[in-house]
Amino acid sequence: MTNKRSAVITGASRGIGAKTAEALATEGFNVIINYNKSEEAAKNLRDKILASGANADIYNADIGDYVQAKGLMDFCLEKHGKIDVLVNNAGISQIKLFTEISVDEWDEMVRVNLNGVFNCTQNAVKSMISNKQGKIINISSIWGIAGSSCEVHYSTAKAGIIGFTKALAKELGPSNIQVNCIAPGIILTDMMSGFSQADMDAMKEEIPLQRFGIEEDIANAVLFFAAEKSDYITGQVLSPNGGILI
Repeated sequence: MTNKRSAVITGASRGIGAKTAEALATEGFNVIINYNKSEEAAKNLRDKILASGANADIYNADIGDYVQAKGLMDFCLEKHGKIDVLVNNAGISQIKLFTEISVDEWDEMVRVNLNGVFNCTQNAVKSMISNKQGKIINISSIWGIAGSSCEVHYSTAKAGIIGFTKALAKELGPSNIQVNCIAPGIILTDMMSGFSQADMDAMKEEIPLQRFGIEEDIANAVLFFAAEKSDYITGQVLSPNGGILI
């Protein structure tokens, strides 16, 4: 056990999660990098963080499974004795007409994107309540606020995260636990790989700042909510989106 703050980041082997893990490690956190399938990427990220002089471990878990999510939180408690920050970042996406979404696809979207947040958070907050402190940072999406055509199941799950955040913030406030949400706009990650250049150009024209977000934009928002300077902020949704949704 150390006196350093500890952070668990789900879905942290790549994309926003990986950049968030790096940012928190740079700020002195002991970080737990959760991954499901991308073991090599998770190991490479851990090694990169360790080489920088910061501290990181990896843990394999499908956070949509309650038992595996509990194992992830128990791992952090065994390593560091506490969970100071939980970043619920893991998620999947799919573009599909509503009439063509299968029951299995709907269930999987909710299982990973929404149930995963419940699974991890419920197993993290017990120690946070005992310690009378903690921060839960949930990654939603602008489509959880505004809805997106051909992403009804994704939008539904991400909207659920926002409701979850607001309700849990009220419940955990007396325990000095802050629960906040980040709803990114269009961010350049591998989730954008399926779009043509023409589609990308059209989307960019709709953004007042005339650019897509980058992973650091979201990691910086996580750093703000993870810091003590945000201790009086809870139940809020911060949307780094370049002005596309105001």
